[in-house]
Amino acid sequence: MPRSGYVVQFGKVANVEIGTEMKIMAKAMIKQLDRVCSDMKQQAAQFRKHGNDPVCVGLFAVNYAPTYVSFEGERDFPTDGKKYAHPIDEAASAEARLIAEVAPHYDELIVLRFAATNQSPGTFAWVDEQATVQEYGAALVRLCKQYDRRF
Repeated sequence: MPRSGYVVQFGKVANVEIGTEMKIMAKAMIKQLDRVCSDMKQQAAQFRKHGNDPVCVGLFAVNYAPTYVSFEGERDFPTDGKKYAHPIDEAASAEARLIAEVAPHYDELIVLRFAATNQSPGTFAWVDEQATVQEYGAALVRLCKQYDRRF
C-alpha cells in the first residue's frame, strides 16, 4: 500500500515461520547464565507473540577450553582456575542449567560444544565432532518435520 512520503510501499514485512536465537558463551559462563537464560526465554516469547505458531530454535554454544583470555580495552583477564574459572571447569554445569531452564521454551535447543582459545594461534575444535554432526543433523530433521506440520 502506498504511503505518503515513502518511496517503498508499506506492507507486511515479515511473517515469522522459524525464529532462531543464538548465544555463545566462552568464559565466565555461570556469572552470565541468568542473563543468557532470560534473553533466550524472552526471545522465544517474542517469536510467538505475533502468532503464526513459528518453529522456535535455540542454539547455545559452550566453550570447553582449558584456558581463555578476555579483553577490556588494553587490559586482559586470563583464566587462572581460581578467581577466573577456566571454561572447562564450568561448561558442563552451565550447559545443564541452560538446558533445564531454556529447552521448555523452544521447539528445539541445539547445544554446540567447542574448545577455543583466543590466544595465538587461536585454536578451535569441536569437543566431539562426530557427535556434533549427528546431533545437529538429527535436530535439522526434527525441525523440518515440525515445519512441515505447521506450514
